[in-house]
Amino acid sequence: MENKMLLGPKDRPGNLKWVILSVQHIFAMFGATILVPMLTGLPISVALFTSGVGTLIYIALTKAKVPVYLGSSFAFIVPIQLIIGFSSENSNPSYYFGSVLTGLFMVGLVYVIIAFVIKLIGTNWIDKLLPPIIIGPMIAIIGFSLASTAVSSSGLVAGGNYKTIITAVVSFITVVIFALKGKGFFKIIPFLMGILAGYVTGLILGLVDFSNIIDAIKLPGSWFKIPEFMFLGFKDKTLEVLGSTITIYKLNFTAALGLIPIAFVTACEHIGDHAVLSEITGENYLKDPGLDKTLMGDGVATMFAAMVGGPANTTYGENTSVVGMTKIGSVWVTGLAAIIAILLSFSNIFILLVSSIPSSVMGGISLILYGFIGLNGIKVLIDKKVDFNKTKNMIIASAMLVIGLGGAVIKFGVFQLYGMALAAIVGILLNLLLPDN
Repeated sequence: MENKMLLGPKDRPGNLKWVILSVQHIFAMFGATILVPMLTGLPISVALFTSGVGTLIYIALTKAKVPVYLGSSFAFIVPIQLIIGFSSENSNPSYYFGSVLTGLFMVGLVYVIIAFVIKLIGTNWIDKLLPPIIIGPMIAIIGFSLASTAVSSSGLVAGGNYKTIITAVVSFITVVIFALKGKGFFKIIPFLMGILAGYVTGLILGLVDFSNIIDAIKLPGSWFKIPEFMFLGFKDKTLEVLGSTITIYKLNFTAALGLIPIAFVTACEHIGDHAVLSEITGENYLKDPGLDKTLMGDGVATMFAAMVGGPANTTYGENTSVVGMTKIGSVWVTGLAAIIAILLSFSNIFILLVSSIPSSVMGGISLILYGFIGLNGIKVLIDKKVDFNKTKNMIIASAMLVIGLGGAVIKFGVFQLYGMALAAIVGILLNLLLPDN
């Protein structure tokens, strides 16, 4: 939990170590990145492609100062499903992707506008608006709110399958062993070793299905495949015009506008994620390279993703945890991971292979990943010596944690305010309105 990093943003590992460390980041983000398109009907290959390109865009706009990886945002899953009518009764919702992608493009544009505003008025307000008593619980909520996902994926629920539990436990124990007792290079790739051990265990227990992979291997022409790009949805419906076939898409502009308010929610998450990484590395990324540049990178990446048919991008806590656990904060590593992700988006065999990893493997890994994020929030409160003898601080932290972890929701049509974003707003208001004495 110390802030001393083995490698800083500008440090590049040796060639073989560089590749392996980058592959570890690929595995950390892959499950969540492909889950969003699986739940919304967006193309998985495009989500992987835009994840890589988005990360490179972010690196360029932040001057390669922040070891962040961008992946698919979970915040837009429910609104997207509502817009496209995604349900068991509607198995072909792609006709409505025009509205979704147009809305996501505008979300990225909102990020860019917020970045320009911050550039004009500066960032000193951040320390006043987001003191440690706000930042600490925000970070804790980001990690601990995912606890139920890790537990359920691990099979540690009533009636859980023993094979699922065994696979998750093997993954968990492997990470612990290599993190504590690993020697040399193995000490900094505990998650990769956990995934490998869990995968082998799942294979032995019959949890891995190779049927799709075998079918693809039998057809060499299906080994590589261009991602299913959807340029702002322009492929959903064909029409014959003057003897030529053109493609159009259905755009409900009101539905597209419904996605914009979520940009302010995810902006709060953006600040929280960078606060987490700042605490882990001992840097202050909200000031250098600056919140304006990080928001700009995130926003432009999301605009690009929407233009080619991918989900909105966001900074990934899983990869932040990898940075914290391994003490490797090299942008060279996250940058190479992005390039690998782009190349792999064209590999149909790889996508099928990684998709075959049992969810219990990532569940076992997440038991540590998500907890690590949450504990960094507690660490902020300790390091900043927040005084909990003050009733005001007790009220703020209590309200934020209960709202953020309790599933509180405020709903306005298709727009929902919940989780860390709702807790952050409540905390900020309490901090501004409650008297210090």
